[in-house]
Amino acid sequence: MRTFVVSALLALLNTSVLAGGHAAEPQVKVTELADGIHVVMGMGGNIGVSSGVDGVFIIDDDMPPMASKIDAALRSIQDEPVKMLFNTHWHFDHVGGNEHFAKQGALIVAHDNVRERMSTEQFSRFTNARVMPSPDAAVPVVTFDSTISFHLNGMTIKAVHIPLGHTDGDSILFFEEANIVHMGDLFFNEMYPVIDISAGGSAWGMIDAIDTALAMLNEDTVLIPGHGAVAGVAELEAFQTMLKTVANRIQLLIDDGKTADEVVALQPTGNFDATWAWQFMPGERFTRLVYDSLKATPQGASE
Repeated sequence: MRTFVVSALLALLNTSVLAGGHAAEPQVKVTELADGIHVVMGMGGNIGVSSGVDGVFIIDDDMPPMASKIDAALRSIQDEPVKMLFNTHWHFDHVGGNEHFAKQGALIVAHDNVRERMSTEQFSRFTNARVMPSPDAAVPVVTFDSTISFHLNGMTIKAVHIPLGHTDGDSILFFEEANIVHMGDLFFNEMYPVIDISAGGSAWGMIDAIDTALAMLNEDTVLIPGHGAVAGVAELEAFQTMLKTVANRIQLLIDDGKTADEVVALQPTGNFDATWAWQFMPGERFTRLVYDSLKATPQGASE
């Protein structure tokens, strides 16, 4: 039996394949963004880190095979176990280290829907595969509905649930004093995003979610995307422009009665592929994903 974890992990391993076809040792990069705030980048989702007198607080924790490497990277920032971790959503490349860190004493926090999806069997239309429940130790033990704030290491970190975007459990987190925001997978920087239709996500919902987020930011905000390089608001606006343009183009073709194959043949992502396509999500696959989303959740289109 295949699972989303296995199939998606194999697909994402392209990031560590050498030209000769041999898997390279996955590397972990630690970057300081401000005093006491770092981003850790491994093989999965980007990890936000707050460190200081109150301990180590992390946002997401990469894939299961990366747990030990991520742990070592975090200890290079502050040599003690993670005290608390927050999951921006339920996907394995963001919660894969949960069990590892929970067994060291970390408290796991997430939106209500994250706990629900991690606790029960799920089915992914995107990969046509089942996802088994997470181990009990990996499931969030503190959940919230709309917003929650953490007062740690001399700063306020506010989490805001943004419904029906990438999934139904997405949160973005604001390091308020530092003007740094972790966007989770509501932002793939210069990469076509995954939209988890089976878990309540939708193309129009993601567009609305980013509009909501942009209203909370300013021109000096530093953004940690779920995937890709640290960015600013201009890069998020470029991502939003791409999403809106592609969604509107495909919506118009759907309204015209075009099938998925006919839409793919018209290459509605053509002028974006050079920047946004990547091995796991080439233009054709993204087109089919957006098509399926718009068929499931239609909305009026305009150019």
